[in-house]
Amino acid sequence: MSRQPSPSQPAMFQVVVMGVSGCGKSSVGALLAHELGGTFVDGDDLHPQSNIDKMAAGTPLNDADREPWLRDIGARLGEAADSGRTLIIGCSALKRSYRELIQSGSPDTVFVHLHGTPELLAARVGGREGHFMPTGLLESQLATLEMLESDEPGREFDIADPAAEIAAAAAAWVRSVRN
Repeated sequence: MSRQPSPSQPAMFQVVVMGVSGCGKSSVGALLAHELGGTFVDGDDLHPQSNIDKMAAGTPLNDADREPWLRDIGARLGEAADSGRTLIIGCSALKRSYRELIQSGSPDTVFVHLHGTPELLAARVGGREGHFMPTGLLESQLATLEMLESDEPGREFDIADPAAEIAAAAAAWVRSVRN
């Protein structure tokens, strides 16, 4: 069921900024939330401690590890939609099945996929300090990644562009698909 704003109600959006580690989900997500007048939540902050511990140890998450996390993200997006709020969540959403789990809680969610070359991604991951995701797991994420398909509500953006430009282009796209 699509939630359309009434003329007196401002437009609201539910967006997942997706991609592998190092693509800029947090930076672009925060800028996109500002552009759309909403709130940004970093999906990494929603992981249970057991998932964080597993990734910090260099062990990739499996689908069973991810399922409750993805359902929580979908539920949060759905609650925002029900209350008329714009919510942007940064989440890897690497597989179509993961995106479908998110949409089971928030059917109107759209996906902004940040994508770049493996070399650029590795350089970014290697340059981060204080993050629980080690560089070694990037290869695993890239192997798992299923690109958005033409029937999914999403669009790919190149991370070689500046974050502010990506956020502005993503905001224009989100508005165009939800108006």
